[in-house]
Amino acid sequence: MLPLALLHAAQNKPMLVELKNGETLNGHLTACDNFMNLTIKEVYQTSADGERFWKLPEAYIRGNNIKYIRVAESLVDQVKEQEEENRRRGVGRGGSRSAGGGGGGNGQYGRGGGRGGRGGPPGRGGRGGGGPGRGAPRGGAKMGP
Repeated sequence: MLPLALLHAAQNKPMLVELKNGETLNGHLTACDNFMNLTIKEVYQTSADGERFWKLPEAYIRGNNIKYIRVAESLVDQVKEQEEENRRRGVGRGGSRSAGGGGGGNGQYGRGGGRGGRGGPPGRGGRGGGGPGRGAPRGGAKMGP
């Protein structure tokens, strides 16, 4: 399970966030982004030594300061079930964009596809080892049998 999938499912749910400096924040997640930056509301912040507390209406947490996040166990189970359902239906995180790998349907090759297991002819992958590059070889030389 990807952490961002769990965070997106946890929006408007209570969570605990511990920071690398030892402080903890309890609140309801309102927003998150791909860098794991979080915005939480109705926040109770606890100092690293556990002796001071603050109540804040809202807090922004930069993703690289997060040590760990705790959410309800039921939410974790729910996200696992959803990902399993998506896997059964064939919905993935990526995959080809159309029949030909990267564009124009009908098996035609478009921009940005046809490489590395996303459709296209065999032997034409990214990063070397593939067949001819663009078009036929020059000079009428014949390749292959």
